[in-house]
Amino acid sequence: MDAAIHREWMMGIGRLSAHSRVAHLLCELLVKYRAAGLSEDHQFALPITQADMADALGLTSVHINRVLQDIRGEGLLELHRSEAKIVDWDRLRELAAFDPTYLHVKASLAA
Repeated sequence: MDAAIHREWMMGIGRLSAHSRVAHLLCELLVKYRAAGLSEDHQFALPITQADMADALGLTSVHINRVLQDIRGEGLLELHRSEAKIVDWDRLRELAAFDPTYLHVKASLAA
């Protein structure tokens, strides 16, 4: 599973836009939180800073800030302190080109 996640991330850095990369990270986090039983109603803890997110995605923290503002402005995401709520899962998943099969979780956790 680690190798599958690594491959997905390596391909994503090369082929996804900044908006898609951020959306992909959010989608992956939600599915992982669901698998661990730590998410309800598309809401989950997001205990990372924008600088940490930027480092993970190969972007600047300024760019992350702008992308998050855009995603929030499109009505896909709500952020409150260190909590995230995906408001429109289908649209965020589409933006991310997110296919959760690489995570090897039950289909019901990725819906």
